[in-house]
Amino acid sequence: MRSLKCLLFVIFCSLQMTSSANLANEVANSECCGEFSNVKVPVKLVTSYYWTSSICPIRAIVLQTIAGRKFCIDPETPWVKSHIETVDKRTTTTESNATKTSAKE
Repeated sequence: MRSLKCLLFVIFCSLQMTSSANLANEVANSECCGEFSNVKVPVKLVTSYYWTSSICPIRAIVLQTIAGRKFCIDPETPWVKSHIETVDKRTTTTESNATKTSAKE
């Protein structure tokens, strides 16, 4: 009976260590925002965007510019939705043009 308890304890400890390691990897691989930027980034400079990870204390949209700068923006900011729509349209247009070009070849 004692060996069964020891075995269960070892299994439990190894499961805890594995789940802790996965969470640590997720935190290390994600970028979180410390605070929101007050800068209204011109849409013509925005090349892409992404949401911060759900494990971040502040949920934000990160806008990346042509120069590679990143701005953490509050998703509730009024102009953000139109910026995202514009970037999505650009991306969709670029992808469809690339498909048409490769189909011609």
